[in-house]
Amino acid sequence: MKKLIEELEIPQNRQKITVLSLDPAFTELKSKHEFFETQFADQAEANADLRQMTSASAIRKDLEKNLKTYINLLTAMKDVQDWELLYNDTNELVKAAKNSEVNRKEEKPE
Repeated sequence: MKKLIEELEIPQNRQKITVLSLDPAFTELKSKHEFFETQFADQAEANADLRQMTSASAIRKDLEKNLKTYINLLTAMKDVQDWELLYNDTNELVKAAKNSEVNRKEEKPE
């Protein structure tokens, strides 16, 4: 599109555009192209920023690892006074999460 606009900007082509009364259309074409170029550059910048972020898969893997470590700590400490309640509450949440996952698998049509 850039090459086309450059070609149409040549004096002899500008004269033809004027004779055909296409000046408003040509001006609109140029402004729309400039808008597109701006949007494209903004999107390219946003894409570059996204590539710098950690992927959702990596974040999930890290989260799962940390949750397992936390649950293992609670399991190891469950017989220590003042840890039993925290262990029981967390254990109930883990059971509910597992049941939720099982229920979703059963609901999916195969």
